[in-house]
Amino acid sequence: MDPVPGNPGGAPHVGAPSGAGPDLGALLKRSARGDTAAFAELYDATAPRVHGLVLRVVRDRAQSEEVTQEVFLEVWRQASRYDAARGSASAWLMTIAHRKAVDRVRSAEAATRRDLTYEHGHQSVPHDETAEAAHASLEAHRVRTALGQLTEVQREAIELAYFGGYTHTEVAALLDLPVGTAKTRIRDGLIRLRDTIGVGR
Repeated sequence: MDPVPGNPGGAPHVGAPSGAGPDLGALLKRSARGDTAAFAELYDATAPRVHGLVLRVVRDRAQSEEVTQEVFLEVWRQASRYDAARGSASAWLMTIAHRKAVDRVRSAEAATRRDLTYEHGHQSVPHDETAEAAHASLEAHRVRTALGQLTEVQREAIELAYFGGYTHTEVAALLDLPVGTAKTRIRDGLIRLRDTIGVGR
């Protein structure tokens, strides 16, 4: 994969930025106008956090580095779509990172299923295993449907907390929110999930 603009080596930096940190929103706006120096500064300031999130989801260092590069390529291409009125630059960037990481995990799982299709397709499956698989599939469908009923901010917090494995404090940090606000979003999202899933039972 080609390195991202402003980062000739193409590998995530491991050191954290010093000081209070740059204005990420301003850097995104400049990046949207094709300012590679601004993008390089944005990359240096946020790559460690992005890579850390991706690694926690993907759980493979080599793939995490690839996904991190994909994230910043997406940020470079989509910087003009960032809207400060809808949330912080950090939250926008970390949302892209989480989605890219989840996509990689799902892609890997799909590939594994394809590899096992022939083997399992030639084995008889006991009735109880078939029923259990059907039940699990139904539950997964209910959860996906219920997630679709959440607000965007609730779904974002729930996905980080329960699919990304982050604590309330970490979710708050990733989304640039007070811990109390993050807890409220997670709590309200869980209540809505429970109510939505309960309707189908």
